[in-house]
Amino acid sequence: MEYAAGIDVGSTQTKAVLLDASRAIVARALINTGANVKRAGQTALDTLLSQSGVAKEAVGFVVGTGYGRYKIEAGNAQVTEISCHARGAQLLFPGTRTVIDMGGQDTKAIKVGPEGDVLDFCMNDKCAAGTGRFLAGAAEVLGLSLDDIGEISLRGTQPIRLTSVCTVFVESDILGYVAQKRKMEDILAGVHQAIASRTIGLVRRVGMEAEFTFTGGVARNMGMVRALEAKLDVTLNVSPDAHFMGALGAALFALDHVLAGRSVVPAAADVPAEWVTG
Repeated sequence: MEYAAGIDVGSTQTKAVLLDASRAIVARALINTGANVKRAGQTALDTLLSQSGVAKEAVGFVVGTGYGRYKIEAGNAQVTEISCHARGAQLLFPGTRTVIDMGGQDTKAIKVGPEGDVLDFCMNDKCAAGTGRFLAGAAEVLGLSLDDIGEISLRGTQPIRLTSVCTVFVESDILGYVAQKRKMEDILAGVHQAIASRTIGLVRRVGMEAEFTFTGGVARNMGMVRALEAKLDVTLNVSPDAHFMGALGAALFALDHVLAGRSVVPAAADVPAEWVTG
């Protein structure tokens, strides 16, 4: 049996997924990217092979995505994370028409067609406001674990109103509320609501069409899920594999080549534009 792999090299973490010919997930890998992007990509692939017991030679095609996709030595081709998140979301939730992808450094709103194709997108990539980095900054100021702040925010009953959603100024803003003896849960509720409001602005630019699927590492934060649902007035699709959605989409693109019987990188004329841009 031939397999296909997708490797999503992000700024903070590298995710990888191994698929068999039936599109079933055989293995997943999640590691810290660190300073050596090339090593992270290879380590993620090695982890997939170790977990699954699949021989390297049985992996027919590997697609890289994420900001470090061109550094993946084992990668046969590269696809933008926008296309990969759309494709992965459509596999797990076929009714998906809008994807909200929130990672450590950027947030994307993606309009998706019935086949998982990208119809439009908008991203917040020039500023860390409204991203996982913003949440990490808030957690650090309050002396909390990033993994805990979502659940704590759900207990807030009187959310504070941030004067700025700039990551640079969030520390002083939060410390001001701490000095006023505002409850920690109310501060965090306000932080999550501020990010949700900023994200909805991106979604409006591509068109607010149900179903909505939430992907990326921040999708594991239930406080962020609930804040977005309140702003959208919908229930979001959130998969346990939300963090792996980019890698899953990349693996699906790789599997297309495996099933088509291709064993080499396709000619430039055969490569979709989004594979080599963005």
